[in-house]
Amino acid sequence: MKKILLVFIALISLSPAFSQQPTDVEKKLIAYIDKHLPDAINLLKETVNINSGTLNMQGVRKVGDIYKKELEKAGFTCTWIKLPDSMKRAGHLVATRKGKKGKKLFIIGHLDTVFEPDMPAGPYTMLNDSTATGQGVNDMKGGDVVAIMALQALHEYKLLDDTNITVYFTGDEEKGGVPTSVSRADFIERAKQCEIALGFEGAAGKNIIATARRGGSAWLLEVEGKQAHSSQVFKDDPGYGAIYEAARIVNEFRTTLIGEKYLTFNPGIFVGGSDVNYVEKNATATVIGKDNIISPMARVHGDLRFLTAAQKDEARKKMSAIVAKNLPGTKAKITFYDGIPSMAPTEGNNKILAVISKVSIDLGMGPAVAGDPGSRGAGDISYVAEFLDCVDGLGVMGGGAHAPGETIDLKTFPFFIKRSALLINRLCLAK
Repeated sequence: MKKILLVFIALISLSPAFSQQPTDVEKKLIAYIDKHLPDAINLLKETVNINSGTLNMQGVRKVGDIYKKELEKAGFTCTWIKLPDSMKRAGHLVATRKGKKGKKLFIIGHLDTVFEPDMPAGPYTMLNDSTATGQGVNDMKGGDVVAIMALQALHEYKLLDDTNITVYFTGDEEKGGVPTSVSRADFIERAKQCEIALGFEGAAGKNIIATARRGGSAWLLEVEGKQAHSSQVFKDDPGYGAIYEAARIVNEFRTTLIGEKYLTFNPGIFVGGSDVNYVEKNATATVIGKDNIISPMARVHGDLRFLTAAQKDEARKKMSAIVAKNLPGTKAKITFYDGIPSMAPTEGNNKILAVISKVSIDLGMGPAVAGDPGSRGAGDISYVAEFLDCVDGLGVMGGGAHAPGETIDLKTFPFFIKRSALLINRLCLAK
């Protein structure tokens, strides 16, 4: 926290563009957003009422078409990025403005939700005077609308003229098309042309900003033993069997690695017996076994979450060493799979936080602070975090994301739009 405050003080002392109270034109932005708040809520309601589960390609595209029209109103040129038919994903919406003024911004959202058409419907519904529910209202159609309305307000007063901004709404954030080297190729290449990424995933609190997010990866443990009568277990030959060895390994993962900040590792499926058919793609298994047979086979599949690539690599090294110390009569191997990389904390990210904090103070809402990286999972912004400065969590407040009854707090909705508009404006004034 001390480091963040020092960066904040240094930044506002060196940069007049960031040390001002809202200018006359920013006051106009605020008034515009208040006037057009009903439009924002109508856009949110319209898109929430369209099912856009990741695998519902037609629904994802329909939401994208609506957002495309709204971004064109803000002077953006839009295109649709298609993915290979084999991925069964709708693709991505990209909107661009090309210019030379200010920082080159990369604004990130996503069109899809976790709610597929075969799940119970969740239409936009007011629960009380300030809370609404609906599929994706928080994650993340609310955040998409925040970004769009902020950009429309800026366009109204010609504050986007000659700016360089890319808006990238992916269509498969919740269940990315594989391989991600293909489904995120265009996303990554466009981000590399920018300087700052702003992610509009849901806010963890009114003034809590994600300056770091953990990454996620997977591992598969395969253990072999000698099948024999159970009366002979624990002897050097035939040995302990695959289940005991797998249990030893997983427990030693726990005792060796537990307690390291931001590092977690979880076995999601654990199977063993005399015959195991594990289908990794579907995370399913069929098992045959008897209690009087020493098990010859075991499989464990789990995840590994980390804050930095170095932390991930060190954890994998320790896990591999544990796997190599086999009980008598057994052998084991572990395979690691890369998933979504982490968004590591950086000084550049803290500088963006300082700008956001000043905007929030100028709006009378107090300073912003960095959130706990351990409280968030991985997201699209993590694919590009190594290439540019990033913050996330600029979207809406609410609760119950990824679950029936997901909500948005409409009391804070206008604040997030205003904060985003002023933030983008000040970044566009920066050299």
